[in-house]
Amino acid sequence: MCGIVGIVSHNPVNQLIYDALLLLQHRGQDAAGIATNHASGFSMHKANGLVRDVFRTRNMRSLPGNLGIGHCRYPTAGSSSPEEAQPFYVNAPFGITLAHNGNLTNWEQLKIEMFKNDRRHINTDSDSEVMLNVLAHEIQQATSGYSLDPSALFKAVTSLHKRVRGSYAVVAQIAGYGLLAFRDPFGIRPMCIGYNETENGPEYAVASESVALEGLGFHFLRDVIPGEAIFIDVDGKLYNQQCAENPTLNPCAFEFVYFARPDSIIDGASVYATRLKMGEHLAEKVRREFTSGEIDVVMPIPDSSRPAAMELALKLNLDYREGFIKNRYIGRTFIMPGQSVRKKSVRQKLNAIGSEFKGKNVLLVDDSIVRGTTSREIVQMARESGARRVIFASAAPPVKFPNVYGIDMPTRNELIAYGRTEEEVCREITADALVYQDIDALKRSISDVNPALKNFEASCFDGVYITGDISRDYLDRIEYARNNPKPQNEDAVRSQLNLNLAQVD
Repeated sequence: MCGIVGIVSHNPVNQLIYDALLLLQHRGQDAAGIATNHASGFSMHKANGLVRDVFRTRNMRSLPGNLGIGHCRYPTAGSSSPEEAQPFYVNAPFGITLAHNGNLTNWEQLKIEMFKNDRRHINTDSDSEVMLNVLAHEIQQATSGYSLDPSALFKAVTSLHKRVRGSYAVVAQIAGYGLLAFRDPFGIRPMCIGYNETENGPEYAVASESVALEGLGFHFLRDVIPGEAIFIDVDGKLYNQQCAENPTLNPCAFEFVYFARPDSIIDGASVYATRLKMGEHLAEKVRREFTSGEIDVVMPIPDSSRPAAMELALKLNLDYREGFIKNRYIGRTFIMPGQSVRKKSVRQKLNAIGSEFKGKNVLLVDDSIVRGTTSREIVQMARESGARRVIFASAAPPVKFPNVYGIDMPTRNELIAYGRTEEEVCREITADALVYQDIDALKRSISDVNPALKNFEASCFDGVYITGDISRDYLDRIEYARNNPKPQNEDAVRSQLNLNLAQVD
């Protein structure tokens, strides 16, 4: 998962993009980057780390220009190498920088095609660099001579949609021309656009979440439609066109469960309101499964489960308490690389208030249970603090399947619910009882807020991969690649490339 932003202004955009990335920091803590366009071309700075650590005053001064894009990243394809921080750049045609949120499911095949047919070299194992080169190639194919117009760009995006599979929300800038933004035909990853009226004319911003627009003082205009491409030229004129055949809106359900900020609106649905609804529906299930008096108090696992826990307690007329205090200077354990690092950081991240647990039957509410490591540690912390009984509730259904569209849970064996019953998961996390949200209830939680949302990308819960290109063999290859990293020496890489080309032939 990543955060992206693009801005076209009448004034320098470096500070605006920096501020937007701070507002999108929750979407990726691995790396950050900004690229701006000005009379002399592009300027770019990117590195591993948090936004506040990547950029210093000297870096900001080196990023002039009234047009720019930004990115904050955590890796789901490739590695954590600084070379894979975004934006990416290619010098032909015209000069293009690009930032991408999502995950391409056919990036390896495209990488081979780029080398074999399009004569483009991909320098990293990042699917985003593949995306950049596909876009660059299609723009080159769509243009004649040395000029570029919106129709050529839209033609290029139309061709890109036909080649690329998976999830993607993209911002790209073409040197001297403007900002291009587009979203995949299934609308999996979020993207919205905002505007700001000035005495010199309108300014536009495109971002992963509405909170980034509002935090900059931009007015929310609308969500980018699945398959749509938007082009804003350097003079601030906006063009848009639908570039996909039969697009459908299938927003990622996990955005509402966990990733997105609660003060964002995604595809017309308030994230906060959907989480309240999750608590409401979960309360109905808890009421069916437990009798009065079995639960003394409801406690959230900070922070994203708090709205659901509050609503659940309200609906069941139970006391609500904050039993865990979060250290906000520790990274989110879900997106930390390495199981041992996640486990170690749980107790650094959360501290229990013993008096709130002692002698009580406690219902702990979390947004989801993915690997189970955090859940197990939290249950143990509750017991050590004196809880008489610990019931664990998840505002999301069991995560049973890999996500291939941009969330870092690609292998089945890493998922605690894979191949286990709810009773077995309960024993694994050492809880006295476990309650999961039903999948239909989760979907209703979102559609209750915006009835226009009827379909969702919920593959990690239901195993339905809406792009239609995910097979068991594909999942097996992902797991093998994850467990057997490619050798990094030059001869091994060359041998692997020759093998891949031979397979294509």
